[in-house]
Amino acid sequence: MRAATAPAVDAREATVLLVTPENVPVRFAIARVGDRAAAFAIDALILVVTMLLVGLFAVGLSAATGSPVGFAIVFLAFFLLRNFYFTWFEIRRHGQTPGKKRVALRVVDRRGGPLAAEAVFVRNAMREIELFIPLIGFFAPQHLFPTAGPVGRLVALLWVFLLAAMPLFNRLRLRVGDIVAGTMVVRIPQPLLLHDVSEAPQRDARAPSERTFTPEQLGVYGIYELQVLEDLLRREEQLGTREAMAAVAKKIRKKIGARAAPGEDDAAFLREFYAAQRAWLEGKLVLGTRRERKDG
Repeated sequence: MRAATAPAVDAREATVLLVTPENVPVRFAIARVGDRAAAFAIDALILVVTMLLVGLFAVGLSAATGSPVGFAIVFLAFFLLRNFYFTWFEIRRHGQTPGKKRVALRVVDRRGGPLAAEAVFVRNAMREIELFIPLIGFFAPQHLFPTAGPVGRLVALLWVFLLAAMPLFNRLRLRVGDIVAGTMVVRIPQPLLLHDVSEAPQRDARAPSERTFTPEQLGVYGIYELQVLEDLLRREEQLGTREAMAAVAKKIRKKIGARAAPGEDDAAFLREFYAAQRAWLEGKLVLGTRRERKDG
């Protein structure tokens, strides 16, 4: 297995080609700045509404008990939301906060590997420098610039604008947190599934096996993984090698607890798994259950 490589950017189409450690090329559309701003606005609204609700509860609790415990709750809630809201969702929901999910965006590793918790923590910790500290400097400059006065507000305002505009000045539209953490934000393709690639003519004349997959095996992966597999199968001719197929087939077999049948072709196995996974997910969608990704 080779090391992951840097992304290849197509500036004209605003897309990026990431190559995973299994040598599988996956193309993503780079998130638009406006979409990222909309996602952040949704998350900010959630934070503000949550803080207001917590504040009302705290005031009522303090009035009922006659103690300052309500203020302690407010400070604790503010600390947790400010520092861990984005980090918790992006780790637990595979790179998506509620705002990003609404706008169909996702944080991914810029070198094609899995999104690490350390990278998520770093990219969100940088938001303290990018946004929260300069906002404190603007609304309460005495805390950061005790003697600066109006100049302190101006510096803080320029700070916010310059760092907020960072995605406008690089091809991958990275903010400072993405640059430091090695991440980027991409758009999730809206068309769920195209025509069934498992129905495409096979390159070899081997008879298809009669392998069946259990619901437990099909429940391991979600829509995102199915789209990645679909992209791999569509690029089978372009890849010109079976190494990627073998690597992915081995990984899927290990993940779902399946053994390779004697003489089984890896590409045939992947097409069979794709067909079964697609049918299973479409059945879940008919029933109103949408599984975005494994463990999701």
